[in-house]
Parts: sequence; structure tokens; C-alpha cells
Amino acid sequence: MFFGTAQFFYPPYVLIYMKFPRLTVDGIIIKKKMILLIKRGNEPFQGQWALPGGFVEYGETTEEAVIREVREETGMQGTIQKITGVYSDPKRDPRGHTISIVYLLGVARGSPRAGSDANDVHFFNLNDLPPLAFDHKKIIKDAIHQVTVA
Repeated sequence: MFFGTAQFFYPPYVLIYMKFPRLTVDGIIIKKKMILLIKRGNEPFQGQWALPGGFVEYGETTEEAVIREVREETGMQGTIQKITGVYSDPKRDPRGHTISIVYLLGVARGSPRAGSDANDVHFFNLNDLPPLAFDHKKIIKDAIHQVTVA
């Protein structure tokens, strides 16, 4: 099976391939004008900085997924404050069409440490961000606008 495809069998033995987007989540943690980013350990964008996040697993809610992904990649236990956006540009991920639900998280406990598929984790000043993977520059800009307007 290919990324974003499924196969279905309908009688009498007709095989149908359907393309569909994959669902992902990203977590935004901002503390004192600093944002938590991970350095990606895997392709695509290996070695580049990104928001912590990943694919929603089957049977998991998006809320559970963002808490899990942030914990696995950063060692931080977050609490959901709100959704900051949904990003669905079919070209946002070179692996295929993904839709990301982005959450603003508060930190309940933990200290940053790289884990899972992250090689590093670091708080960056919001005014001095490194080059970012995917469309994360736009996602962060949108989130900052929401936080400063609210």
C-alpha cells in the first residue's frame, strides 16, 4: 500500500484504489516568548527544525495524538489550550497529502529532551527562528497572531 492510498475489493473481484489525505497533528508550546521546536531525525526534512507532531494513530483522537507526539518527541507533558488552525495544502508534505490540526499547549510538567524521531529539542526566541520544515513558519506566524490578539 502506498502513502495515502487504500485498496478495496468489491464483488465480483474488482480492485479499487482510492487516494486520501493522512491526518497529522502539531503542538505549539510557547513560554516567555520562546517556542519549543524539535530537530527532525528522519526524512523528509531530516536535520531541520519543526514543531513537535506526527501522524494520528488508528483509534486515537487528535487530542490524544498531539499529547502523545509532544511527549514522545520532547519529553514534555502538555495540556491542550486550543486549536490554532487546520492546514491542508496538498503540497505541504513531500510524502503526500496531509492535513494537520495544530494545537496550542500549556506545559504541565517535564524538561525538554529529544526522543522518538527527534534528534534535538530547543526553545527558540519567537523573533529569531531557524529555517523550518514543512509549512511550520506559516503555522507559527498564525499562532503568534492568535496569541497576541487574544
